[in-house]
Amino acid sequence: MRSIDTTDVTAGFLDELVGYHLRMTSNKFQADFAVTLAGTGIRPALFAILSIVNDKPGINQGVVGEQLGIQRANMVSLINELLEQKLIARSVSKEDRRAYRLSLSEIGRDTYIRCATAIRAHERALLANLSAKELTALITTLKKLHSHDGD
Repeated sequence: MRSIDTTDVTAGFLDELVGYHLRMTSNKFQADFAVTLAGTGIRPALFAILSIVNDKPGINQGVVGEQLGIQRANMVSLINELLEQKLIARSVSKEDRRAYRLSLSEIGRDTYIRCATAIRAHERALLANLSAKELTALITTLKKLHSHDGD
């Protein structure tokens, strides 16, 4: 089998597409995230839930799912996973007996702090070539893109 010389391969038309660059950047961040949190049992979706619950103890489980764009069925399995790891506590809402309120357990708080510290270092390393002004502009732009509904 002949080896292929990839030195002349370019992204071509893809190089003009924002979506392509977002995907490539996302791939890089996700791969490094996985290495950063290896051995913790925490994946991006689980950390996102922990982060919101840390910020808003007692938050409604459904609200967390809506904020993160996680479908109800998927949210239930993610919450069950966090419960099995004893990272969160779930209680029935006093206002609506059909809803659940979430809070971090002591283990969950410790895990969240350890992971957040590692993630901050991971982001600093990956974003080291951006100035503070560029980083602020990037985050502002990305927020505009993911909050825009396409109308």
